[in-house]
Amino acid sequence: MKRAGFSVKWLPILLLLPQLLIIAIFFYWPAAHAVQSSFYLQDPFGFGSTFVGWENYADLFGSAEYRKVAWFTVIFTLLVTFLSLAIALLLAVKADNVLHGAKTYRTLLMWVYAVAPPVAGFIGLIMFDQTFGPLTRLFGQFGWDFVLGVNFNDTAFAMVLVSVWKQVPVNFIFFLSGLQSIPRSVREAALIDNRSGMSRFWDITFPLLAPTGFFLLITNITYALFDTFGVVDTLVKGEPGNNPMTLVYKVYVDGFRGNDLGGSSAQSVILMVLVLALTVFQFRLVERRIHYT
Repeated sequence: MKRAGFSVKWLPILLLLPQLLIIAIFFYWPAAHAVQSSFYLQDPFGFGSTFVGWENYADLFGSAEYRKVAWFTVIFTLLVTFLSLAIALLLAVKADNVLHGAKTYRTLLMWVYAVAPPVAGFIGLIMFDQTFGPLTRLFGQFGWDFVLGVNFNDTAFAMVLVSVWKQVPVNFIFFLSGLQSIPRSVREAALIDNRSGMSRFWDITFPLLAPTGFFLLITNITYALFDTFGVVDTLVKGEPGNNPMTLVYKVYVDGFRGNDLGGSSAQSVILMVLVLALTVFQFRLVERRIHYT
């Protein structure tokens, strides 16, 4: 494999410098400030701060509310990730043989992904509205008195449903592209060896989709943890109260509404460490089982 050569040693550094500056300004600097702030009890009006050491972290780990939010975040992330991938994979397998107009289908489906999370949440508000919401009326016909923003379980259901609806199209496109990139010769050989469609899928097709699935697994976990902030904020109508919320949304509520800057910084540091550990686990353990062709 040929390697890029530079006649001047400082040229690669110069080319990387703009991106490095952006990362330093918008990630490393705020991250370092968050770590520093997590050890202080700060005045909400900015008149001073008091060093409290690990007290902010001790308060979080001893808080029943924080453990409840963390447990809900785990369940929410697992549900959104699994349902988004499973539904998209099922639709991609069913649509794999539909080749006419494939580019048009992909473009139409991609439009949903272009919808911003707050807009998706607003659509969810319309669908679950107590007066004219079509989904609320549908549930009412089965005896389910759906109350968004009041009932904990109902609100959690709406958050998962809207988040999954927002993410399925992009997963579908990637899975469909992965399926259509499998050589026809491989499919014909598998068809000769095994007439069972389900067996062929798990033995041949699914392993060949592993690189695509691994990429989507990472992006979907990241989406469920962070990018659903706008969906959660819109569906709880700005009044979290006893409604479910994720760890990222709790950072916002405690920091910008409760003016607990030290506690909010500690939460962000814990979340950052959690994501770092999850990333290392995915790339060190999960990716070893993935074979790229």
